[in-house]
Amino acid sequence: MLIRHILFLACLLFSPVLVAQSAWVLEINGAIGPATADYVERGINDASTQDAKLIILKIDTPGGLDISMRQIIKAIISSPIPVASYVSPSGARAASAGTYILYASHIAAMSPATNLGAATPVQLGGLSGFSPPELPDTPEMPEIDEPTLPEPPQHHSSSSMEKKMVNDAEAYIRSLAQMRGRNEEWAAKAVTEAASLSAQTALEKNVIDLIAEDIQDLLRQIEGLEIKMFGQSTILSNTNQLSLKIVQPDWRNKLLSIITDPNVAYILMLLGIYGLFFELMNPGSVVPGVIGGICLILALFAFQVLPVNYAGLLLILLGCSFMIVEAFLPSFGILGIGGAIAFIMGSIILLDTDVPQYQISKVLIISIGAVSVGFFLFIMSWVMKVHKAPKTTGIDGIVGEMGECVVAMPLRVHVHGEEWKAQSIKPIQVGQKIQVTAIHGLELAVTPIIYQGEETI
Repeated sequence: MLIRHILFLACLLFSPVLVAQSAWVLEINGAIGPATADYVERGINDASTQDAKLIILKIDTPGGLDISMRQIIKAIISSPIPVASYVSPSGARAASAGTYILYASHIAAMSPATNLGAATPVQLGGLSGFSPPELPDTPEMPEIDEPTLPEPPQHHSSSSMEKKMVNDAEAYIRSLAQMRGRNEEWAAKAVTEAASLSAQTALEKNVIDLIAEDIQDLLRQIEGLEIKMFGQSTILSNTNQLSLKIVQPDWRNKLLSIITDPNVAYILMLLGIYGLFFELMNPGSVVPGVIGGICLILALFAFQVLPVNYAGLLLILLGCSFMIVEAFLPSFGILGIGGAIAFIMGSIILLDTDVPQYQISKVLIISIGAVSVGFFLFIMSWVMKVHKAPKTTGIDGIVGEMGECVVAMPLRVHVHGEEWKAQSIKPIQVGQKIQVTAIHGLELAVTPIIYQGEETI
């Protein structure tokens, strides 16, 4: 009996430990941007260090930024763990950037009543066509023997840029389709013709691998599925026994998601600029400088991962500088108006993308521009009032001041802490209050102040 117990304990000590394997679920909801890319990339890295057997990207996205999409695809391709992209729940979509991610994944799956496609790049204002429109045929003109004039230069820069973008995107998605053995021709149409497919049609055209009702159904269907990992065939096993681990974004990712919102980054930048300017104009205030410095650093970090047009950024800085200089060194509106125009133009072109979710709200731009112009007008009106106000310093500032008679003959009065020679057409007694009406050289013209009930002599 003792020997049996010893053998049993030995088996427990030296037998391999069975660890419950898991499938990590990362959710991509909404527009794909820097925060999404960071979340997915770090999720894949963490899953590989914690021996996860499968990574599931649950997708519902209208698209997003090209640079963030490529960052996610690089993480998928280099992942040592199979990655399954799953468009879910029903009614979800994997449009634009989501289609590329679906093609790049080892396993592509969709829920019923979902769709994918429309992968045409739109960073330069949307592509309505990829070739110049054909002009209608015109009757040939008779030849004239005259010197041939040089043809005016034709501007195809926009069209050429659009073609480059489309060709690059088409080649990219074709390479992903070739790597995963999926429908290459339809992938090209998704880019060049903005084609879209429903889940069932995508399965029939070999765009995706399967349709699953939910994640558990997905795990059951991929049991025994053969995939390629770094060029080597691998068969998935025991996937229906995997436990699910839902990976939520941490505080770092949530902070990145907030500050990379274009509207938030824009406001942080303006707070930083104005804070630092006011600190420089009023050294020792401390609070504007501290808040401005923190806001500006956060804004610059956000702009580092956003598609920023630096010409727009410089216009904003120039506009803010002009309006602030106008407030302190009035130029009768020239700097203020120019600054407001530069500020609004720079705000409009600040982000170099046409993805709606990554554009600065026009309402926000107009509101901040109106506030800045209103502040500028307030400063100008205040300056004009100061210019029109009567002088209160120097000799001219004495006119209108009150004083007291100290000597009746010859008349001397006490005004502004000084004694002055004075003259008056009315008699004034010693100690009587007077008011200065004019100044002639070093002599004041005064008049006595008569209160109610008093009489002049």
